[in-house]
Amino acid sequence: MPSTTALAVEGLGVRYGALVALDGVSWTVAPGELLGIIGPNGAGKSSCYDAVTAMVRRVGRVTLGGQDVTAVPPYGLAALGLKRAFQQNAFFDDLSVRDNLVAVLGQRAHAGLAGSVLNPVGAARRRQAAADFATRQLVRFGVPEAYHAMSPKEIPYGVQRMLSIALAYGDGAAVLLLDEPAAGLGGEDMAQLVKLLGELKREGVALVVIEHHMELIMAVADRICVLDLGRQLAYGTPAEVRNDPRVLEAYLGAATPRAEEVAA
Repeated sequence: MPSTTALAVEGLGVRYGALVALDGVSWTVAPGELLGIIGPNGAGKSSCYDAVTAMVRRVGRVTLGGQDVTAVPPYGLAALGLKRAFQQNAFFDDLSVRDNLVAVLGQRAHAGLAGSVLNPVGAARRRQAAADFATRQLVRFGVPEAYHAMSPKEIPYGVQRMLSIALAYGDGAAVLLLDEPAAGLGGEDMAQLVKLLGELKREGVALVVIEHHMELIMAVADRICVLDLGRQLAYGTPAEVRNDPRVLEAYLGAATPRAEEVAA
């Protein structure tokens, strides 16, 4: 088990007027570890992600690789290695699948105005190198090369989900937050997602995954944080969470069902 901490949140709280969406939530995730965040609808899962990435006003503390990033605005977090994908796919529909990825590569792909004017040959080489990198990266993330020249809206839904993860990851991340990556997936698409998550973990990426697919999260998570009505209900290994009476009650409305039902 990794011994360092990639991302830690302490006492996160979010209010929308009189509504308490998140209250005193704390967890950590280490490099090469997958933390699952689960809970019934309305539990505060998406608010938790929004709080971590400074998308909403919140209280609490966020540290990234030991550095306090609580005051860092959302647009400054990616450069520090904290990236996220959203629940809904969002693409540049007027660009090809490959160019979508090139667009998020920043300086790796784009020389800027001065560089393009003063060194057009170098800028062209940079763009070509970025396109070649995008091709390799997309294939690695489960987007076959046959789709790279298409518009994202023309490719199958399962491939769109993998593209969404690839765009969030870009050319690398220390911590990657995924919001329901398995939504609508099954069969080979689900297997591809499980394979990718395993590869990212082995490479040392810290993953935080919101997911309603209980069988998936119980299989791939190292630890799980359970939210209910904005509060942290349970926090531990999949086995500990699966057998926690409070979790069973929150999901099933009874304190004594068979433990294996939570993973069904």
